[in-house]
Amino acid sequence: MYIENIKSPADLKQLNIEALKVVADETRQAVLNRVSKHGGHVGPNLGFVEATVALHYVFDTPKDKLVFDVSHQSYPHKVLTGRASGFLGNLDEMNAISGYSSPTECPEYDNFEVGHTSTSVSLATGLQKARDIKGTKENIIAVIGDGSLSGGEAFEGFDEASELGTGIIIVVNDNEMSIAEPHGGIYKNLRDLRESNGQCNHNWFKAWGFEYKYLEEGNDVEKLIEVFRSVKDTNKPTVVHIHTEKGHGFTPAVENKEAWHYGMPFNKEDGSRPERPTTESYEQLLSDWLLKEMKQDKTLIAVTAGTPSAAGFTPEKRKEAGAQHVDVGIAEEQAVAMISGMAKGGLRPVWTVFSTFIQRTYDQIAQDLCINANPAVINVTWGGTASMNDITHICLFDIPMLCSIPGLIYLAPTTCEEYFAMLRWAILQDKKPIAIRIPSNGVHHTTETIDREYAYEAKYKVIQKGEKVAIIAAGSFYQKGENVVRLLAEKGIKATLVNPRYLNEVDRETLDSLKGSHELVVTLEDGSKDGGFGERIAAYYGTSEMKVLVGGIKKDLYDRFDLQQLLSDNHLLDEQIVEDVIDILS
Repeated sequence: MYIENIKSPADLKQLNIEALKVVADETRQAVLNRVSKHGGHVGPNLGFVEATVALHYVFDTPKDKLVFDVSHQSYPHKVLTGRASGFLGNLDEMNAISGYSSPTECPEYDNFEVGHTSTSVSLATGLQKARDIKGTKENIIAVIGDGSLSGGEAFEGFDEASELGTGIIIVVNDNEMSIAEPHGGIYKNLRDLRESNGQCNHNWFKAWGFEYKYLEEGNDVEKLIEVFRSVKDTNKPTVVHIHTEKGHGFTPAVENKEAWHYGMPFNKEDGSRPERPTTESYEQLLSDWLLKEMKQDKTLIAVTAGTPSAAGFTPEKRKEAGAQHVDVGIAEEQAVAMISGMAKGGLRPVWTVFSTFIQRTYDQIAQDLCINANPAVINVTWGGTASMNDITHICLFDIPMLCSIPGLIYLAPTTCEEYFAMLRWAILQDKKPIAIRIPSNGVHHTTETIDREYAYEAKYKVIQKGEKVAIIAAGSFYQKGENVVRLLAEKGIKATLVNPRYLNEVDRETLDSLKGSHELVVTLEDGSKDGGFGERIAAYYGTSEMKVLVGGIKKDLYDRFDLQQLLSDNHLLDEQIVEDVIDILS
């Protein structure tokens, strides 16, 4: 086996074309070995194997700088840069390797931590400028998938690369897919370029001032080497547009590209996956609810941004929704501005987005949406600790971010029934933009009466009245609050339990009512406590005699954390909270 002996790309340069083809096959099998046992991004990596072999064969990395976009296609790169054990070894060795480009893991070959989309060209222009100022001669190569071209930062990066006017090579990996099907006007030109073998009169890249080369056979190592050699050491901004096949070499991933973009462990012989217990999910419940409501209200529009799965919109459900589902591509900023415009135009838009990706939209939410006070609705999903945990995808910062924006109400339902009541109210009201943090700790139901109307000012809900201690537990940490109250009761302390419902501001009346009979308020939020919900309550009590214990996650950039360890380190296990309460009271 070649790849076991490849410690760096320099080892590739000793091989002939036939041997390189074997290396590509072995690399593909190594990727399949990892994702079938460990899970990970399947289709994007399989489609970029040959291109990775050719890039490392032609260019002189690490002197030449290679920048990946999203990193969904970086597994073959890791195999060929001394990390094959993360693909061929045991699960511990696999766990040691990130699913994304990571200089903390391999500073020599991974230039940036990259997990969000549309960034590679912009990052590469920085390296381009640094090289030009220093007067060195290295090649700067940015890899970007066609799906990532829908993001605004990609346009900005191309614009700047053209403006700089010096040597940069942008490899456009065109597999005709984003995570799902791509959306945006640029894909019409990509299609024309593919169908004309790069010869059509209208060429988006040439119009921006780039030298342009097209390769139809994007999974052919020999032809890839030829085209990369032709642009090596260029002194001009250059695009190499390669047509690849997402999932190449693994039939299930080729036949169902969307389902195999990312996958949990599976049987690599036939692509079968272990049967999992059928459980309710908010994604399914939400998409079913929206489709039902859409039939009654043609102004109700479901919006997604390149990740329709966030709202449970499978290909079949997207087809059923028709024009009432809009996917803007991987362009969250466009989604925010568009839903503001939709609301202004009399529609009822509901944008559903993963917590980690809403970070890309601060300015648009503040400027395009909230200043205009247009009544659009944002569903924030997977927010909190029990979600994605790679350093580029942690979902802990949406509460501090959104709650710092004036004019936005951020609701935190605790149960399924409360969520859909809030969602219906948010859609029907016409005064303000409303964000709702969908619980991330599973679907919990209640038989208690749920409010159907919500005020624009914060109104907390006292669930149980007690004394001495009040537990204010928000959203997906509400059930944790219930557990803490029960454990305190076992120790003879009847605590007050409050469902705050509103994250963006305090309910002064409720907080004031606790002063007479309580010594301690404990806040619990499933996210970063720095700048979050609990600190706002602590600031309100300020110089009063009320003590406040703020429960949340310390602000940091965590990478592939263990959930229980993270909770323990932040004193958020139920028993730890109880111990802290007793210590403070005593």
